[in-house]
Amino acid sequence: MTAMAIIGDARDGVTPGLPRFDDGMVNVGELARTLAESIVNEVMDVEADLECEGGNQRNGYRERSLLTSVGTITLRIPKLRRGSYFPEDVVERYSRTDRAIVAAVAEMVTCGVSTRKVERVAAKLGVDRLGKDAVSRMCATLDETVTDLQGRVFHDLRFPYLWLDATYIKAREGGHVSSVAVVTAIAAADDGHRYLVGVDAVDTESYAAWLLFLRGLRDRGVTDTLCVTSDAHEGLRRAIEETFPGAAWQRCIVHLERNCCSLARTRHQRALVGQLLSAVFAERDPALVRELYHLAADEVGAICPAAGELLEDAEADALAYLDFPYEHHIRLRTNNVQERTNREIKRRSRVVQVFPSRRSLLRYVGAALAEMDEAWQSRRWFSAGSVQEAFEREEQRRPAPAPTYEGTAAEHAAAIIRLVKADGVDSRRRAA
Repeated sequence: MTAMAIIGDARDGVTPGLPRFDDGMVNVGELARTLAESIVNEVMDVEADLECEGGNQRNGYRERSLLTSVGTITLRIPKLRRGSYFPEDVVERYSRTDRAIVAAVAEMVTCGVSTRKVERVAAKLGVDRLGKDAVSRMCATLDETVTDLQGRVFHDLRFPYLWLDATYIKAREGGHVSSVAVVTAIAAADDGHRYLVGVDAVDTESYAAWLLFLRGLRDRGVTDTLCVTSDAHEGLRRAIEETFPGAAWQRCIVHLERNCCSLARTRHQRALVGQLLSAVFAERDPALVRELYHLAADEVGAICPAAGELLEDAEADALAYLDFPYEHHIRLRTNNVQERTNREIKRRSRVVQVFPSRRSLLRYVGAALAEMDEAWQSRRWFSAGSVQEAFEREEQRRPAPAPTYEGTAAEHAAAIIRLVKADGVDSRRRAA
């Protein structure tokens, strides 16, 4: 039944032969599919008749199926005796899928929906013959998004802060499954927003891979960098020193705490080391933090000499954030922004488990990161004024808030360490 017949019957008060479910309810989805199919075919008939006004004649039809958001419709494309007619504004040549379906499938995959679930959802909507190969072809539309993300140029911005990290995801390459390192770079710009400035997939976190990645960032305008935060990967640190000379390197304090705790032998020692370091970085006053760090390094050294030596060697890098504006300390001293990004990548990629190729992996991850980057632009991460302070001399910056404790920083630090040690002893007695 055509669209005009259904509308005409309804106007005449006749109950139209609407498609129904087994229980008698009208199948609105099938009705929409039928109407869409009928209207599109009637429009093509009118356009073909207009083509024949110059003396040409119709010569039958050629049928072609098209996947749409209301299901699969059959297009009856008119044929002409001379020349040809093709509805360019209805369907793309050699394509059997409507743009709306392509966009919907790509969005579902980007949000972490597995291929099988996409097939099931499509089947519920009346879209048949949507297999995993078709889904993969539709997701190829994300390549342009990922290419734009990887090739963005930032010559109109300055990036004082940069966070770097990598996470491993399994992909198939060369006939076997291996872990591929997805390296990402997040930067804070002088406009107060954070940006995903780089993403790539490499074989491993080697010095050469990081150096190539960081040089690409610099070539695309990630410059004027004052501080880079990352873990203590030796190849990464060396690449940072060569690519951003003069920039401070902030060792993530969370990773430092974990490294120190892992060196302790017993569970009680690990707990005490963690409590001492947590007490250090729980304070905000720069002078107090430095005093606490020195005392904690001595106490940790007495518990575990290897952990104490690690703290002594890492002092300059662990406390680098104190040389920057006070408002930036909390976000600058850790790599938490990267950790959250990696968790989101893992959450979305967990449904795939093993990607069929590195290209598909990068397409999937890049699309998810592009979505996150777009969300970040809705609000500032730092105030624009405070970011400008990072480029000024230290004496020109706003001073940190006055300390709230009484006495000197050294006296207050010693009192804090005594309390942490006493609490540790009490905890051990309670456990015993």
